[in-house]
Amino acid sequence: LVSIGNICRSPIAEAVFRKLVTDAKLEHKWRTDSAAVSDWNVGRFPDSRALSCLRNHGIETAHKARQITKEDFQSFDHILCMDESNLRDLNRKSNQVKDCKAKIELLGTYDPQKQLIIEDPYYGNEKDFETVYEQCLRCCKAFLEKYH
Repeated sequence: LVSIGNICRSPIAEAVFRKLVTDAKLEHKWRTDSAAVSDWNVGRFPDSRALSCLRNHGIETAHKARQITKEDFQSFDHILCMDESNLRDLNRKSNQVKDCKAKIELLGTYDPQKQLIIEDPYYGNEKDFETVYEQCLRCCKAFLEKYH
């Protein structure tokens, strides 16, 4: 799960998906992680508003931001991102990777409500983080149903 900085949207999506997988007792079938297309926040914990939003839904995460690597394109089956800018960056990066096996697509592709883009809540408020959470929950549930 990829976003530009790996401190808001993608850690929320990662934590949501990990909880869905754990609740379904499928953790042995899935390796879940999140990363950034940029190196801006490498080593930082998620935004405090993202952590608060997750806690409000009973989800904890110890994630630290990292940048996507060449190995990610070779080892993951799916790389899901949040918006068109992420998608362009990932497709460009994947073209430089020999043996890229990951299917790269927007997480919003799986949204039953057809909201394709998960907007960055960084400059918003708690309500915007809640919107991201709800979108990620819908998309991750649909994605898991499709590939489980």
